[in-house]
Amino acid sequence: METIALATLLLPFLGALLIACFPQRWAKGLSVLFALLATLGMASLAYSYYESGKTDVVFTIYQLGHTQIFGFIMDRVSLLIGFAVVSLGLLVSLYSCGYMGLGNKEHPQLGDNRYYAFLLIFIGAMAGLTLSSTILGQLLFFEITGACSWGLIGYYQSEKSLRSALKALLVTHVASVGLYFAAAWLFAKTGTFELSALAQLDSTSKVIVFCGILFAAWGKSAQLPLHMWLPDAMEAPTPVSAYLHAASMVKVGVYIFARAIMSAGDVPHSIGVLGIVMAMITLIYGFMMYLPQKDMKRLLAYSTITQLSYIFLALSLSIFGSHMAFDAGIAYIFNHAYAKSLFFLVAGALSFSCGTRMLPKLRGMMRHLPLLGVGFCVAALAISGVPPFNGFFSKFPLFAAGFALSREHMWMTPLMVIVLIESVATFAWFLYWFGRTVPGEPSAEIAGASKVPASMNIVVVILIVMSLCSSVIASLWLK
Repeated sequence: METIALATLLLPFLGALLIACFPQRWAKGLSVLFALLATLGMASLAYSYYESGKTDVVFTIYQLGHTQIFGFIMDRVSLLIGFAVVSLGLLVSLYSCGYMGLGNKEHPQLGDNRYYAFLLIFIGAMAGLTLSSTILGQLLFFEITGACSWGLIGYYQSEKSLRSALKALLVTHVASVGLYFAAAWLFAKTGTFELSALAQLDSTSKVIVFCGILFAAWGKSAQLPLHMWLPDAMEAPTPVSAYLHAASMVKVGVYIFARAIMSAGDVPHSIGVLGIVMAMITLIYGFMMYLPQKDMKRLLAYSTITQLSYIFLALSLSIFGSHMAFDAGIAYIFNHAYAKSLFFLVAGALSFSCGTRMLPKLRGMMRHLPLLGVGFCVAALAISGVPPFNGFFSKFPLFAAGFALSREHMWMTPLMVIVLIESVATFAWFLYWFGRTVPGEPSAEIAGASKVPASMNIVVVILIVMSLCSSVIASLWLK
């Protein structure tokens, strides 16, 4: 398993190096090939873990004296989330083969080597982060993902995209100070960077370390007060928005928070209260901000901010002793990655074929672009938590856990009621836009839509299926 894990981590970096050295015509094929190899590697790790009876394994990769610097951990959480981020990297690479071309009405530009190299580096960094057993390893890959995000957001080299890329880099780098501080405090108190050492800390030290981790997590997962970079990051090519800013990079924050909770044993309730309060504030803010949006990608960006606050809420509730809430948070990361990627890639296909992603101009999809109409409908229902789509099987256990905890902690009851109201309101709002865009007579933009490439359609179909099936995979894997 150690060799396969190293190969899964290093192959995307090797692919990026080859893309940088080979002619541009090789870039697409190499990107898909190495993303596929990384996905197979992660699937092989998951299979080996399952065959071993789901026995957790930790490997030391580099040790200085008696201090473990880098290592891998194979458990039910790291492998589930690792498979999601790497497999979605493969799907986005395949989608990009069609999207990055001269036939794109919104951005008629061939994807150059830089685009595919950054994409592969990002896939490798996400594999490394999800498998890291040390806070120092998390920090290394945390910074690499930030650098890749900067390169990909500014890919089109316009003034606005370059400004947005710099904002994303600065905000997430400032957030990383929290992780630096947490790593330093953990090492000072325990003499190691291993995440398992969190359990050795006293309550005061746990609060200090968790505050550092939460600060880093809020920045990476675009939560208040460090949320401002994500809506502007929509200047990136849409496949980048789908992968980095819906499926993987924004999940880094919630993942490192979840990993810390798993490793720390008893977490002080003050951290749970802090996490819940900030999640509630962000949830309400995100909902209010996406109501006036007409640009489909910006609406999805604010929706992502809100959905990530659901995950922070679930993980924070787990600190009060609810295993159901923790599993709901992990399942939410997995399910939301596929559903929101579908939504973003439908938006990308619409801008590719119609030249716009402004919702008022997109009417009558089912007549001329039926697959995209179905994809829009499935993604909206999944994000809103309507059964039988995957979002329901993330939200239901979250609400069940929250209201169960409310019996002991009465102050949680009004908060859970607010969250429930927001969930219903989200469904109503997406239903409103579904009625305005999918049925009816086609608008001029839809009527004049060009053909969507096969590679993009294939990815949309796969994500529609995953929006139905990913909850089954998550529940079977986590039990």
